Amino acid sequence: MTISKDLSMLEETIGYSFKDKELLCQAVTHSSYANERKINKTKDYERLEFLGDAVLELISSDFLFHENKDMPEGKLTKLRSSMVCEPALAFCARNIHLEDYILLGKGEEATGGRDRDSIISDVCEAVIGALYIDGGLKIAHDFIHRFILSDLEDKILFYDSKTVLQEMVQATEFESFEYVLVKESGPDHDKVFFVEAVLDGKKIGEGNGRTKKAAEQKAAYEAILTLKRQEAE
Repeated sequence: MTISKDLSMLEETIGYSFKDKELLCQAVTHSSYANERKINKTKDYERLEFLGDAVLELISSDFLFHENKDMPEGKLTKLRSSMVCEPALAFCARNIHLEDYILLGKGEEATGGRDRDSIISDVCEAVIGALYIDGGLKIAHDFIHRFILSDLEDKILFYDSKTVLQEMVQATEFESFEYVLVKESGPDHDKVFFVEAVLDGKKIGEGNGRTKKAAEQKAAYEAILTLKRQEAE
């Protein structure tokens, strides 16, 4: 397998240099790329993703267990699910530009695979699996705490933005709230949706995404920040 020189930049970003460079390369190799290059199926990221998912669940569970000493099991489970769900992991992965390093087949690249949450989150878990194998639990632990569990309050607000915004609106005297799809761009296989959050006819947030739900989430987050600023004034 050819190792991309760019991966040294990824190592610099995450603060860890792999002893086995092939592991990191495998972690960012999508099956479409492996198929095109006739690479053995076990050399794409799927096995590492399987392992990384388990490591992530263990470390995030340990973190939440100790940080929320009075929180019951049901709420801990729900909180963990929101933290390590597909959009959440993709959000964290984009902060380190992980999508730029993914090796994709030409077809997957052409259909927008590099921007797809499902692929980006899978690669993030695969990188965690690779870190665990190459450096042990502490190295994987440090990566997860630094890039996934950091700034958690703000991230949870983003992940649950639509629910939080709905609760904020219901607690006010405003009469109407809606998400308005204002524009779509791109071909059918690679669309981008543009959405506005509108409160009593006034735009208070906007967002865009590969799905309407993702665009609404971003619009909701921006709307929350707008309402919080208004409250503070």
